[in-house]
Amino acid sequence: QVQLVESGGGLVQAGGSLRLSCAPSGRILRINSMAWYRQAPGKQRESVATITSGGSTNYEDSVKGRFTISRDNAKNTVYLQMNSLKPEDTAVYYCEATAQAVGVLYDYWGQGTQVTVSS
Repeated sequence: QVQLVESGGGLVQAGGSLRLSCAPSGRILRINSMAWYRQAPGKQRESVATITSGGSTNYEDSVKGRFTISRDNAKNTVYLQMNSLKPEDTAVYYCEATAQAVGVLYDYWGQGTQVTVSS
């Protein structure tokens, strides 16, 4: 069973930066959109940023101008560059990829990587 594997999380001071990466553990054909979500303690999981196969991006309002999502289609890898981090960005960050094969839609998720921003 192919899964997504996130890396790059950690502890950083407010104002600092982190870069998250996410790649599949095996081969996935025809990945469409890729996205980053986050879930803070006691809160629902929320979408942070999405990117289509064509490179169009969308961001949650609170991260606009600070976070940048990008992808390497050859490697099926998605990145999240996070700058000017704030304590409220503290959460477990998950990546997601949607793919289609033979008319069937597939949805892949990672296990999550912890991002902690200290004040």
